[in-house]
Amino acid sequence: MKKTFLTIAGVLASLVCSGQSTKVLTAEKSNEYGLVYSLPVTALEIEVTASHQVAKKGPFYLYAKKMIGTDKAVSEDNEKWTITEISVRPYGVPDSGTQYLMQLRPGALTSITVDSDGMLLAINREVSAPSRNDVKSNKTTEKVKWPTGNEYLDFVDEDFVASKSSAKQAQLLAESLMEVRESKLSLTRGTADAMPADGKQMELMLASLGQQEAALTAAFTGTVSTEYVSRKYTFVPEGDTEEILFRMSDFAGFVDADDLSGDPVYLKVETINEASLPVDAKGEPKKLPKNAVIYNIPGSAQVTVTSVGKKLFEKEIQMSQFGMTFGLDPLLFTDKKEPSYAVFDPVTGALVEIGSIGAK
Repeated sequence: MKKTFLTIAGVLASLVCSGQSTKVLTAEKSNEYGLVYSLPVTALEIEVTASHQVAKKGPFYLYAKKMIGTDKAVSEDNEKWTITEISVRPYGVPDSGTQYLMQLRPGALTSITVDSDGMLLAINREVSAPSRNDVKSNKTTEKVKWPTGNEYLDFVDEDFVASKSSAKQAQLLAESLMEVRESKLSLTRGTADAMPADGKQMELMLASLGQQEAALTAAFTGTVSTEYVSRKYTFVPEGDTEEILFRMSDFAGFVDADDLSGDPVYLKVETINEASLPVDAKGEPKKLPKNAVIYNIPGSAQVTVTSVGKKLFEKEIQMSQFGMTFGLDPLLFTDKKEPSYAVFDPVTGALVEIGSIGAK
């Protein structure tokens, strides 16, 4: 079987151009009673999600233990990227380099259903086109408003601004923080001098106090913020292979495979089950019928993603590249008394269903 390798750019282009429609082709004089189709090559869409954690020290982190009684303070600015999830989805890409012909006689009522790229989906039956989501290589799944570290300045008074001593400023901030916490406590206990008129006002007052508390606390403890970013990569293996899919940098996150600033993330595809020809009642391999309608018998491969010696993903996936082609007798579909239908897997090109059109 012809094996095909497509670059990431090529797969992206084919996905964007591919529609979601199907076409039903019938044998006519205009096409010389020949129906042309292609079979799929199995591609892999790898979606990787990573957390991007940014830690920022507070301007008064040295006073955290003394002023607010905690030693859990960020002592230096840093950021870190960590892969949290990987999913791999197989899908079919029409093998435009190899086409097949189903030659029919005039008057034949046989039809085939193909997708908009000419990939065989069914014979003598209409089916829906496979879903193909356009690949977007850049996607942030959760937006984060990164703190500046100076949010506490919105809640300081003139004494703080006038002070030139960092120790004195830390003391004033700690006092303000205690006042805010006491105000929250009196509101929740119902002992505040000015209680809110209703629940909505209570909610707004507590939210405002919570914002002040967080900003003043962060001046001592610092902040740790996290966003989640996803990237999609596509790959069409032509056989057993191990490639650097991308690299992950602690500072830049997802970087190209040739960018040495990051640790490599490897995609490994390894054959674990090669396809074999179907056998007859005697256990002998069947012979290819004359003028056969060609389809794929897929094999399977182990798909593994690793980085820094750690296995991040592993799954067995059926793929057309690791199999072979065989064929169906075209007379099955042209029999005038009891014609058959067939449905094929758009991911691998395998025969998934065959039967009589008249059967229910």
